[in-house]
Amino acid sequence: MPKKQSAHAAEAAPIEFEPEFVQGLKHIFEDLITFNQVLGLKISSITPGKVVAHIDMKPELVGHFSFNRLHGGVISAGLDAMGGVAVMAAIGARHMDEPPLQRLHRFSKLGTIDLRVDYLRPGIGERFELRAEVMRLGSRVGSTRMEFLGADGKLLSTGAGAYIIS
Repeated sequence: MPKKQSAHAAEAAPIEFEPEFVQGLKHIFEDLITFNQVLGLKISSITPGKVVAHIDMKPELVGHFSFNRLHGGVISAGLDAMGGVAVMAAIGARHMDEPPLQRLHRFSKLGTIDLRVDYLRPGIGERFELRAEVMRLGSRVGSTRMEFLGADGKLLSTGAGAYIIS
């Protein structure tokens, strides 16, 4: 008689997204959301549990000319975008029984409900890394935690967001 697999063990099985889903999600966030193009937001990796991206410094993003410091709005907008990508990845993982294109259409229902940003250090540097993970994905709301780091790995800002998903 075969041994019954526990529910926890079944949930622990790694989910791998199809290239079509990953490319579609990148296309939405990097190409179709024009403001993300202004930011220069580029997604590095997408997994069901974590999303990583980067922003390269450019003159249009400077908030304080004397220090060549990144504008705080760039940081908050970047963290907000990352929270949205993380929620979409989690939704994509939840609905793996659907074709990739159908899962990507779920993006149309996504919207920010609440965003909190804590600025810990000034955004000075040539490149910044952004990370986001979903803390809880309910049937109507997803909660996320985000990080904004310097090229040296120092934590510059943190964020927490809530997103409507239905």
